[in-house]
Amino acid sequence: MATTPADAGWRRGAGMLIRGIGGISTLCGWIAASMILASVLITCQMIFVRFVLRQSTIWQTETVIYLMIAATMLGLPYVQKLRGHVNVDLLPMALSPVPRKALAVLVLASGIVVIGIMGWYAYEHWLTAYQRGWRSSSVWGPRLWVAYIAMPVGFALFIAQLFADLLALLIGRDTAFGLEPD
Repeated sequence: MATTPADAGWRRGAGMLIRGIGGISTLCGWIAASMILASVLITCQMIFVRFVLRQSTIWQTETVIYLMIAATMLGLPYVQKLRGHVNVDLLPMALSPVPRKALAVLVLASGIVVIGIMGWYAYEHWLTAYQRGWRSSSVWGPRLWVAYIAMPVGFALFIAQLFADLLALLIGRDTAFGLEPD
């Protein structure tokens, strides 16, 4: 099948978009890994302060919790890019290539819708915390909107990666479920 120059240009543009979103997802993976490392280091510092220096800790536990939540949310697109989410591929393996591709399109589109709904509610939650000036009830009392921003951002980036995966599938850059056609 011959491609027209317009079609070739569209596919090239789609490929650049897919690579760009993939690059952002990779960056998110590095940021998430850095947050996990920071959480480990803060936990070690907290143990040292509590048990060696015999002093109380104020901000460490809450910071570690917020960092781990943010790392989870920002890590979503990277894990999607690597196809690291839980996947049961018994049905896709049993299907021939055309129904397999249709199922993959349905799964990715459904994922975009579901994550979009979750992202909308995460955004509303963040916005409420921001507008009302919510603070943690701990002694430290950080502003909660700072911690909550990771949820809508993480979901938005996850949707972008799902869209890139769907686009890659539709233009033939990727195979359904990563399985080779029969």
